[in-house]
Amino acid sequence: MPNSGRMGSHHLTTVAAKLAGVLLAATPIMATAQAPSPQTTPPLSAAQSDPVRLGWMVGAPPPADKVIRFSDPDYFTFPKLRWTVCHFRQLMPTLNVARGPGAPIPLARRLDAAIDAVSFTPMGSNQAMTWAQSLDANYTDGVVILHNGVVVYERYAGCLDEAGQHGAMSVTKSVTGLLGEILVAEGKLDETARVGTLVPELKDSAFGDATIRQLLEMTTGLRYSEDYKDPNADVWTYSAAGNPLPKPEGYTGPNGYFEYLQTVRKAGEHGQAFGYRTINTDALGWVITRVTRQSVATLLQTRLWSRMGAEQDAYYTVDSVGTPFAGGGLNLGLRDLARIGQLMLDDGVVNGRRLAPKAAIDRIRAGGDKAAFARSGYTDLKGWSYRGMWWITHNADGAYMARGVHGQSIYVDPAAHMVIARFGSHPVASNTANDATSLPAFQAVADHLMGLGPR
Repeated sequence: MPNSGRMGSHHLTTVAAKLAGVLLAATPIMATAQAPSPQTTPPLSAAQSDPVRLGWMVGAPPPADKVIRFSDPDYFTFPKLRWTVCHFRQLMPTLNVARGPGAPIPLARRLDAAIDAVSFTPMGSNQAMTWAQSLDANYTDGVVILHNGVVVYERYAGCLDEAGQHGAMSVTKSVTGLLGEILVAEGKLDETARVGTLVPELKDSAFGDATIRQLLEMTTGLRYSEDYKDPNADVWTYSAAGNPLPKPEGYTGPNGYFEYLQTVRKAGEHGQAFGYRTINTDALGWVITRVTRQSVATLLQTRLWSRMGAEQDAYYTVDSVGTPFAGGGLNLGLRDLARIGQLMLDDGVVNGRRLAPKAAIDRIRAGGDKAAFARSGYTDLKGWSYRGMWWITHNADGAYMARGVHGQSIYVDPAAHMVIARFGSHPVASNTANDATSLPAFQAVADHLMGLGPR
């Protein structure tokens, strides 16, 4: 059964060309194991594509060839995206997440100069690389490492500095998932409940008979494609629906994230296999909003952001009716990204104050169904699972991650008492473009810190 709100092919192609950046800016490639699209020429290096060097949006007004507009079809294509990732609020409507009037909780600092020289071998290579070299190789905009809650490494590049904010992309999903797990642990959300009973508008959609747990673990059976190379993929209809700009003349599709979710149809049975689809998170966001009578942005603010000692406000991108993009619209500062990881590492406690039930964190760390994950074909992530919208490695350290396109990461290593928070603007959206370097690099730093002993 086709989506009732699908646009005609002409309008789909037109809107896709104009709005591709919206989803690429906030929605991950469906299968990060998928090979990236071939490049006709090698991309510019991190140094060559530095947005400061290229002079984007400098001047009053900027030169015509240096202007970036949200309405431009290439505003989120490389190398422009290296500027855009730090300036979404300048380009589109957003919803604030206030840190509150109190002072930030400072992060102690004891920088470890030896980290830059930590060496590792990328997957599929026999050539060693240092941590410092990996940063430019992955187009890193900012990275901070916490060890026992202390900043031991911090670096900024490109569009980002310590006062700036950056798109978290699908790391947003893990924040939404954490909010969902908090509600489950507190008994405010029944993980066995059917989505359609909590959000009647979704009763006749593919989500209607899925459980909350299946949303949290993305084991829903949905007829939905996020293949960005296919101009007729469902992701472009979704993009058009969520775009906050006025719809083009003749547009007859859904308007807003919630309207789109009602058009999704079922494919297969729920609970059988992991399928990474952003619309699961937006459906969870709707459930959270209906259960708490607060948007995910407001809930994040009241439950975590205004209580965890954040340095900056955060914000979400929104659709045309102001619905925050629960699947990928969060923007925040780098140290606050690390604070989320530290909250997870410390079992939901910040500065002696419990902000999240330990049971919620424990459920995420335990991981999901490995067999269901294996059926998804993530060949580079063998043995992993997915739970609470976090990626669980099941390695010897018990590490787990939040992941987003173009290199956004929170990496939590309980054995090393380490958190790595990274923002990036890699020219390739898929995490396969940086996993071969990032994952062994993260492990190498963890091993280094464990070798240093307690600090």
